[in-house]
Amino acid sequence: MSRPLQLSVLDQSVACVGRPQDESIRNTVALAELCERLGYQRFWMSEHHSLPAIVGTAPEVLMAAVAVRTRSIRIGSAGVMLPHYSPFKVAEQFRVLDALAPGRIDLGVGRAPGSDHRTAMLLNPDPRASEMFPQQVRELQAWVGGHDMPEGHPGHGIQAFPRGSTAPELWMLGSSGYGAQLAAHFGLPYSFAHFITDGEGCAEALELYRHRFKPGALQEPRANVCVWALAADTEEEAWRLFASRERARVDRQTGRFGPLLPPEQAVRPYDEAEEVYRRQLRGKAMVGTGEQVAQKLRALAEELEVDELVVITWTWDPFAQRRSYELLAQACGLQPA
Repeated sequence: MSRPLQLSVLDQSVACVGRPQDESIRNTVALAELCERLGYQRFWMSEHHSLPAIVGTAPEVLMAAVAVRTRSIRIGSAGVMLPHYSPFKVAEQFRVLDALAPGRIDLGVGRAPGSDHRTAMLLNPDPRASEMFPQQVRELQAWVGGHDMPEGHPGHGIQAFPRGSTAPELWMLGSSGYGAQLAAHFGLPYSFAHFITDGEGCAEALELYRHRFKPGALQEPRANVCVWALAADTEEEAWRLFASRERARVDRQTGRFGPLLPPEQAVRPYDEAEEVYRRQLRGKAMVGTGEQVAQKLRALAEELEVDELVVITWTWDPFAQRRSYELLAQACGLQPA
């Protein structure tokens, strides 16, 4: 018997050629409202810096806007790049968010810079910042959960306010075995970024997480997988829309980053190496009608033994993006809120 599939959303506030960047931020809020009505489980927002393709730089701010415009969907960061920041300040920010949306806040954290090296140094000049990540997670877990630091710790006796009857749920994010091992060590829920690696290493990371899991925040392991997918009313239209994402991915292979192009402008001649990569990308892509993509999503969830997939979709046209989530909700049998 196939397991029931929960669907969630990751949005990155993608920059688009010919559209003001502030429009991308407002589109994220509008998408969250729609996805709540469609019955999606959670809505996550990413953090990137100085990247021309993505203008979602402050998920904690954007989450506040989404919190006051929604009522039931879980809202989260995917994620806060913790080495840039003070764990205490992050705990305070997310406790404020939990006050705005009690019991609905996910605090996803990651170690990756979400930027280039120079930008990362501007966010935190300490070159050893990423080495402190496990200690930061431990401190963040305590302050978010309302627990005191041990005697001798500089934060002993310090509390993160506001306090309430609920608290943000801490998630570990990753695209390699490192995050899986850390999530297992702390007993945290774990999310694998399938869309970053095109699935490479996903099964291995999930197996590592489950095998090494120790009860902590959770008594049993709980994982989801974030995957890229695009649905349209016809398969032909879906592949036409995919041209924007395809161009962005091929260009990224040679270090070229820029706003998302309209499908008609995205098509260009590819050299031999680019063409090989393009065909590989298409071979793995979850693109098609709602039913076609839903079948691929169910098959992936069964293969990886997860109950939840977080879907990320890039389109130049925000209405095409919203239509994709509508079609997937229908095809996967989500219950409207």
